[in-house]
Amino acid sequence: MVWRRGLTALCAAVCFGLASGAALAQEPDRIFDKSTVWRPLTPNDKLVVYGIDDPDVQGVACHYTQPEKGGIKGTLGLAEEVSDISLSCRQIGPVKFKGKMKQGEVVFSERRSLIFKSMQIVRGCDAKRNTLIYMVYSDKVVQGSPKNSTSTVPLMPWGTEPPPKCGDFLG
Repeated sequence: MVWRRGLTALCAAVCFGLASGAALAQEPDRIFDKSTVWRPLTPNDKLVVYGIDDPDVQGVACHYTQPEKGGIKGTLGLAEEVSDISLSCRQIGPVKFKGKMKQGEVVFSERRSLIFKSMQIVRGCDAKRNTLIYMVYSDKVVQGSPKNSTSTVPLMPWGTEPPPKCGDFLG
């Protein structure tokens, strides 16, 4: 009986991983890293800063910093990464929505362990304040993590163009 639950969880993780990977094919740009733990014979543990553009909202970019394990497990891709991820998003040009969006829609996702854990960046809209809200968190098939980080992007005029209203694009 216990093995069936484990098999069900494994199947769900694999299916979720394939679905989210196919839908979100954007590769983040690696900006730089800093070592946090020196290891003499294998790669160091480090903090790595990445940049991504919102695929559905032109003019918004996010940067996130996440720890990456070195050592043998990290080198082979077998280490489960911790959930401590920070996030900062900003308007970098005139904002244009490519279509309707949903509250909590996934902007970017990647695996944080071989099978069971993933990191997600999701987007929402505070229509009253005309502000996009981005949240990063990690989830796990069996037990998620409450660790998260949030960043807001108030939509501002760019040049002479007035900002769009994010509430007009909620679907």
